[in-house]
Amino acid sequence: MRIAFAIIFIGMIIGLIVCSVIARRSKKEIGPAVAFFLASLVMPVTGNLIIIVSTEKTIAEIGCYIYYLGMDLMLFALGRFTMRYCGLKWKSAVIPGIIYSLLTIDVVQFLLNPFFRHAFDTEAVLVDGNDYYRLIPHLGQIYHRVLDYGLIAAILIVFIVMVIRTPKVSSEKYSVILIAFFLTMLWQTFYIFSRSPVDRSMIGFGVCGIVVFFLSLYYRPMRLLDRILADIMSEAPFGLFLFDLTKRCFWANATGLRLTDLKETEVEKASERLHSIFGDLEERTTTDWVIHRTVVVGDEIRYFQLDNHNTMNKKRTKVVGTFLRVIDKTEERRQMQQELYDATHDPLTGLYTREYLYIKIEEMMKAHPGIRFYTCFLDVNEFKIVNDIYGTEFGDYALKCVADWIRNDMTKHCVYGRLAGDTFGVCIPVDEFDRARVERDMDRFVVKDGEREHRLLLHLGVYEVTEKGLDVSVMFDRAHMAIAPIKNDYKTHIAFYDEARRRDVLWSRHITSELPGALAERQIRPYLQPIVDREGKIVGAEALVRWIHPVSGFLSPAKFIPIFEKNGMIAEVDRYMWRSACEILARWQKEGRDTFLSVNISPKDFYFMDVVSELQKLVKEYGIDPKLLRVEITETVMMTDAEKHQDVIARLQKSGFIVEMDDFGSGYSSLNLLKDMPVDVLKIDMMFLRQTKAGQRARIIVQNIIRLTDELGIVSLTEGVESEEQFRRLSEMGCCLYQGYYFSKPIPVEKFEQKLQSI
Repeated sequence: MRIAFAIIFIGMIIGLIVCSVIARRSKKEIGPAVAFFLASLVMPVTGNLIIIVSTEKTIAEIGCYIYYLGMDLMLFALGRFTMRYCGLKWKSAVIPGIIYSLLTIDVVQFLLNPFFRHAFDTEAVLVDGNDYYRLIPHLGQIYHRVLDYGLIAAILIVFIVMVIRTPKVSSEKYSVILIAFFLTMLWQTFYIFSRSPVDRSMIGFGVCGIVVFFLSLYYRPMRLLDRILADIMSEAPFGLFLFDLTKRCFWANATGLRLTDLKETEVEKASERLHSIFGDLEERTTTDWVIHRTVVVGDEIRYFQLDNHNTMNKKRTKVVGTFLRVIDKTEERRQMQQELYDATHDPLTGLYTREYLYIKIEEMMKAHPGIRFYTCFLDVNEFKIVNDIYGTEFGDYALKCVADWIRNDMTKHCVYGRLAGDTFGVCIPVDEFDRARVERDMDRFVVKDGEREHRLLLHLGVYEVTEKGLDVSVMFDRAHMAIAPIKNDYKTHIAFYDEARRRDVLWSRHITSELPGALAERQIRPYLQPIVDREGKIVGAEALVRWIHPVSGFLSPAKFIPIFEKNGMIAEVDRYMWRSACEILARWQKEGRDTFLSVNISPKDFYFMDVVSELQKLVKEYGIDPKLLRVEITETVMMTDAEKHQDVIARLQKSGFIVEMDDFGSGYSSLNLLKDMPVDVLKIDMMFLRQTKAGQRARIIVQNIIRLTDELGIVSLTEGVESEEQFRRLSEMGCCLYQGYYFSKPIPVEKFEQKLQSI
């Protein structure tokens, strides 16, 4: 018996040590507490092992000391584990302080026992012919047992409370430990009263240690998991059906029952009902599969994904069941379709976006290589005015009306979309384009919303696709180019792209890109056209821009001025010409000449700079008399934003500049201009006196204009004088100054200065 129990206890000690090391290495929070408890069990078991194998009283008593002190350590570790395992915390330090004090007293009184023999003694008894030493308890031993039983009872009460409070499905983690400790305590009590020399209850302590180790670190509450998973799956958003190997459905969740319109008691009919809804389903038992089905439910199309899996449960690699998951993908599919639609369609008009339109045009041209196509660029002219007058809500409505017209007017071979803002793009087969009908529709395009009504001016640029490999954006660029000649035409709505227009655009881009270099290298320079008085004496000149191009040679102003007027770069040219004029005047001033120069101000200059400030800085920089730098403002500028330009003229005159009104008579001149604009010089356009049916009336008007300027104190200057007869007549009318080819064409500065020296 001694050997048998020794082997058992040694095995328990080794097992407890191994489990303690594993628990210590565990990453779970409870690991250290479990490791401490398992290690504490080693001490009482070791003490009992010594008692069993000892044949001498002294060794047996040493085993007793190890045993009883080990019990105190075990109870301390068990209490610590219980608090952690049950998730409890001391509300104050009083109770744990009392417990630690009582345990400390017990340890001390055992340590004093060799001197006073107040706790226990041992005696030899004969069992199976062998001497064993059993305990003779004294007063100290009674204290030890009362303390130990009291603490273990408190721990058992804690576990009882946890079992009662915890739901049944998850209470087993507490109830198993409770039962193990309770049975071990009963076994321990039996040992005490039986006065057996061998404490067999130590086996129970070892079992308790293993139970704690397993439940703390590896236990999973399967009943709880099963219940939770069943609840989750029951209300899962997808249908779930479980089948045995005979393909009989034995369980379906709530979603699955609703899908098949079955009750829980009718779940066996699920296979038949699924077949009627989704048609033939694969029923292989050796492989998993996924299929998709589109089902019409009433007037609605719904999309489903069916997943069949054979991995529901396996035992020794044999499939014992399958499950089918039916996922309703309708909302996901609709959301995907909506996102795709939003990404490819304009939110306001519902037409294709520019990027997607380009893709669709490329696809269509590749699909129909034998068909000729037009790309059309549709522009709503001056659409900003619509928004300004009627508001953006009406403007959006107008764009929708244009989109609806495009949508309803196109054939199935057409592709169309919104390019940006108030522009639209269309690709249409040449044979299906009815120019006359489209022109009629655009000519009377009226948008009406309640009492609000507005006629839209639409222009359509058309480019015939001759190179299908060309980038679609370039096709629309060319269609857009075609609109330029009819941009301000209210009668013509359709224009076709041609190579001449393309050359003009390319030239515009080319010459614009070269302007900065031309200014820096002084390729652009002033030419001076003399201005003479009644005696024919040169009193000044008008500075006119000319470009001596290093490759193209002398460029006519008509080749670049209109381009710069349109893109706004004329402001840079004018600023350069003003500075050049100031350089010339500064040199003349040093030479003692008082000849003036007139410089032009373009309407665009007022948008890009403060004209007055620019001119003031220049005359100050070059130190010239402002009256020698005359400023020409066109009649068109005068007629637009009159109040603002009155202020500009006043500021110029206040700064000492002489202000000239250029091209008077070439437009729709009004006497209001002379009344409201206090200019210093009035330049009369000689075109007014060309030979016409009303030539006599024109001469009378010019004569009276000259007389009127004289009475208003304004100097009259006639430009465009080409003959001696015109000069004589104008002199008779009283004109003060003259300019024209009769006197000189615009000439380089050097030749003009030679003319001055020859006078």
